[in-house]
Amino acid sequence: MEKLLNELSSPRRAGVSLPELDVPPAEPLPLGFLREELSLPEVSQVDVVRHFVRLSQQNFAVDTVFYPLGSCTMKHNPKVNEEAAKMPGFMQVHPYQPEATVQGALRLIFELQEYLAEITGLDATSVQPAAGAHGELAGMLMVRAYHRSRGEGHRVRVLAPDSAHGTNPSSAAMSGYQVTVIGHDQQGNVDLAQLREAMGPDVAALMLTNPSTLGLFETHVEEICRVVHEGGGLVYGDGANMNALLGWAKPGELGFDVMHLNLHKTFSTPHGGGGPGGGPVCCRDFLAPFLPGPVAALRDGGGDTLKKPPFSIGRMRSFYGNFLVLVRAYAYIRSLGPDGLREVAENAVLNANYLQHRLKEAFDLPYTRHCMHETVLSASRQKEQGVRAWDIAKRLIDYGFYPPTVYFPLIVQEAMMVEPTETESKETLDAFAEAMLAIAREAVEDPDMVRGAPHTTRIGRLDEAAAARKPKLCWG
Repeated sequence: MEKLLNELSSPRRAGVSLPELDVPPAEPLPLGFLREELSLPEVSQVDVVRHFVRLSQQNFAVDTVFYPLGSCTMKHNPKVNEEAAKMPGFMQVHPYQPEATVQGALRLIFELQEYLAEITGLDATSVQPAAGAHGELAGMLMVRAYHRSRGEGHRVRVLAPDSAHGTNPSSAAMSGYQVTVIGHDQQGNVDLAQLREAMGPDVAALMLTNPSTLGLFETHVEEICRVVHEGGGLVYGDGANMNALLGWAKPGELGFDVMHLNLHKTFSTPHGGGGPGGGPVCCRDFLAPFLPGPVAALRDGGGDTLKKPPFSIGRMRSFYGNFLVLVRAYAYIRSLGPDGLREVAENAVLNANYLQHRLKEAFDLPYTRHCMHETVLSASRQKEQGVRAWDIAKRLIDYGFYPPTVYFPLIVQEAMMVEPTETESKETLDAFAEAMLAIAREAVEDPDMVRGAPHTTRIGRLDEAAAARKPKLCWG
């Protein structure tokens, strides 16, 4: 708005033409509410439109560039999903409408619950949680309610591998649990010896991200689940990386008891920008009575209804979840079908391994295994030239690519987590790989060029620490 105010504003210029007043005029605001010092811009509609379109063209978005943000699954959102979400029968319903008038919406929720249970190999679903961490919190509250219902309130500890998403220990702590971190072995798997040593009668659950944030499948996952179950604990699955498993592996069949899914990742609803998400939680039969409610169900005598599970942990949010996100996920699942979902995982894993193969000679590879949906590289070699992962990420912007996730997972020094997803072509992957290889050469031949990046953006490198600690939240 500062640009509009200083450069485009002209006295008495307006962006709209209002009709003659056809109602009695309102009383003017009292003088005490008027801000005479607030000089608002006076601009035409075309100037406003052009200003904000120009600003939008300076942004990176998944619809304009490759967006390999590791662990976030920033993939293309098929536009048919958007068309489904814009259908009047979905877009214009209201949660306070009588049940009889929203039968189609309830049936969609019910069928989506069934689909997600089938995909995960579990028995029941609630779509109420509004995001991934929200689903984690719901799942851990269910774990707590289950143990307390059995008179086992003494289970006060949750185990979390150091290769898990950072939200796992946070969700456990918010549920009232103490967290014990389990390390990893030389292959990047959960250290079974540490796990066995950490198990005890006070352990409520293990929270396991599989594939892990290292982009690796836990090769001992069934043994991990067996150890926890034999100790009386439950296994919580972080399903944020389900994009690698669709149609190939069902967490419920591997031994997981409860898990969440990120609809805004795996099931291709819009991700990022602060928009709505979806984090449904799926579970085994014995945990279904504790699901957050209400959940969609079939009504005796026909039709669809909502019901609260008998020992529900209660609502996680208002109403029934972010409904139009559910519509998009439903459209995605129905349009692909079982074979299409399986192909999603095939191509996601293929693309990640292709990039890993192309880049492993130029960057360090912490674990020399085939990866799953993402590959984690290290810029430790470049750091010796004074170039860090952060610098490489900034330089990628000059090549027209959004940077990958850097410095996560924390257990890899100078980490760069690259997730290409299944939606990118070989041509795009090759162009990204060539850019990364060029930057690796620059790190040796012209490190100052990399350290000073980005060079082609309207605004250069910012002071990230100052931006976080002293944010500038207004113009002027």
